Amino acid sequence: MQRSRVRPHPAALCCMSFPLSLTPFMSSALTYLGPPFNEKDFSPPRPNSTALSLPSAATRLELWHGLENQARLAQNQKAYSVLLAAVRELARSTLCPALKTSLLHFCTGLDGLLGSISALMTTLGYALPPPSANMEMRPTMNDFAKKVEGFWILRELQSWLWRSAKDFNRLKKRLRG
Repeated sequence: MQRSRVRPHPAALCCMSFPLSLTPFMSSALTYLGPPFNEKDFSPPRPNSTALSLPSAATRLELWHGLENQARLAQNQKAYSVLLAAVRELARSTLCPALKTSLLHFCTGLDGLLGSISALMTTLGYALPPPSANMEMRPTMNDFAKKVEGFWILRELQSWLWRSAKDFNRLKKRLRG
């Protein structure tokens, strides 16, 4: 069935501007994790399985661009739902008050971004994806495993923010054109 082209309200398009950035607290977070995490060239292998089921933003660009708008928005919604819960968990478990405050402030921005994505999907007539799985059943991890997980949460979050900023700009051009 062919869907008629829906033009979103201009207010829905402004939700696609992308003010979120990890820059304000990335250095603090890596310093908090300590060596070897704060070393410039450090790159631990991505864990095969993590309790957070982190979505990877490493999908090849041509595959990503080949997806329909609804699929890309749904992937963004899912990714940020999982990442928001993960960043909240990082904030809960950090002992550094300044980093905790920065992480919680960033969570507020992520929560707003999720609301904007939901509003845009609704405006475009797309179904919202089901809520992400709960994080209650977390296995016990040693300190190093927790640090690796925190490192990957921040790395994936940074990748998703870059991808989403580019993707939302493309989507904005498509919807206006």
